[in-house]
Amino acid sequence: MIVETQLNPTQPVNQQIYRILRRDIVHCLIPPGTPLSEKEVSVRFDVSRQPVREAFIKLAENGLIQIRPQRGSYVNKISLSQVRNGCFVRQAIECAVARRAATMITDSHCYQLEQNLNQQRTAIERKQLNDFFQLDDEFHQRLAQIADCQLAWDTIENLKATMDRVRYMSLDHVSPPEMLLRQHLEIFDALEKRDVAAVDIAMTHHLQEISGSVKLISQENRDWFSEE
Repeated sequence: MIVETQLNPTQPVNQQIYRILRRDIVHCLIPPGTPLSEKEVSVRFDVSRQPVREAFIKLAENGLIQIRPQRGSYVNKISLSQVRNGCFVRQAIECAVARRAATMITDSHCYQLEQNLNQQRTAIERKQLNDFFQLDDEFHQRLAQIADCQLAWDTIENLKATMDRVRYMSLDHVSPPEMLLRQHLEIFDALEKRDVAAVDIAMTHHLQEISGSVKLISQENRDWFSEE
């Protein structure tokens, strides 16, 4: 937490701090249970405490940290209950999005998805997990855009922070990027054929992956998880 981090002066400071801390927590660079100090974070970013406090509030709203007045803040353990509920809600939303996208997709949309999938393949070949993680999200976000329902992705973004920690931890051995890319290609193939039923099946299979991986990940890192 003591490493200096340069911020972009043209963008809102609190949002930048939120994004960086969220990334560090999701990637477990700041492990579950770690105390968070407004003072230390403000020193890290060389800013006042106000934007840090605002970033902490948003992290708390996403379920990543807990703020205890007069007692400090800390990174929450990964709630198995929140992961299960988040998976349920995400699957309901994204399968509906994928079905709708299958009825609205154009050749131009297909080209954009192919570009994303090619970038995913390149990231895998170069073993760039962080890039793949971001491209994975972009693939799903693009489906919401094709379905003309950005609100669906915004809703998912607000609830998937806890799931993202499990997703990231599973990338190196439980749910390898090569397998996730194959699943993305199955979704794309169904979309390209405008096959609503096949899209639904492919998306359901893909989103159930995290449900299967969370059990193994939680067994490997018991101290980082809670049943609540």
